[in-house]
Amino acid sequence: MSQQKGMGFKEFRQRFETEEACDEYLFQQRWPDGFICPKCGGTGCYHLRGRREYVCKHCHRQSSVTAGTVLHRTHLPLTIWFWAIYLTARDKRGISAVQLSSELEIAYSSAWYLLHRLRNAMGQRDQDYVLSGIVELDDAYFGAPKSNGKRGRGTEKTSALAAVSLSEQGHPKFFKIQVSKLDAAAVSAVAQRTVRPGSEIHSDALRSFRAALREGYAHHYQVFDKGSGALRWVHTLISNLKSFLLGTYHGLAKKHLQGYFDEFCFRFNRRFWPHQLFPRLVCAVAASNILGYGDLTR
Repeated sequence: MSQQKGMGFKEFRQRFETEEACDEYLFQQRWPDGFICPKCGGTGCYHLRGRREYVCKHCHRQSSVTAGTVLHRTHLPLTIWFWAIYLTARDKRGISAVQLSSELEIAYSSAWYLLHRLRNAMGQRDQDYVLSGIVELDDAYFGAPKSNGKRGRGTEKTSALAAVSLSEQGHPKFFKIQVSKLDAAAVSAVAQRTVRPGSEIHSDALRSFRAALREGYAHHYQVFDKGSGALRWVHTLISNLKSFLLGTYHGLAKKHLQGYFDEFCFRFNRRFWPHQLFPRLVCAVAASNILGYGDLTR
């Protein structure tokens, strides 16, 4: 496997071999400055002996480290969750539900649901971050065409908007991609969520781009010849994303595509700290909101 440097197998097994060790670590990630009651906001708690629950000293509500997060009411032990996070974090190519099911010896449906919850936590962690400065933006298409086999604009594939911010040296900093239609209203909505007002956006001359980015941004656009090298980094990252998806995952449904985008972005945006991916993913899980099974299947 293409592994990242970081916590080794032996160290991981020793540190998180019990439910208590996992609970304690997750507690520190969720409440690094001490317990805060999800109900009343009060501080301070006491631990129920023999149970992984904490009682607020003010309103006496019982809480757990998993309540209200993507781990809410999970039937899997925390040791399994931590194994899954470790396996997800250690390989830059990701891990499929089939692989995870085999590694952890759990049902495929459990592995599938678990991984979607981890991706959802990744997306929630990054959703409030906005790109700024110089930003390259372009449309992209994913999936197989239904009938005519056409590529690019006009295809029946799933469309998305991709954007990457650049450093002063012209190197990529942060990447975001969103499943989206390509009309002006949709482009404007994604831009407002993704790019800080006043930023300098570079794109091609697609009419909806010009209409959507006319106000609030310094929009630079032109008609590019294929192979000109323009919008180099956003095109490179779109290509890398497609390789990431094809290399590990197969048969991606349109309604779940955003989750895989979120995983790729989470990994790429933390590429300079690969050894920190495990604790950062645990932190994302601890700060996440509930994702029910019905939210994924309906």
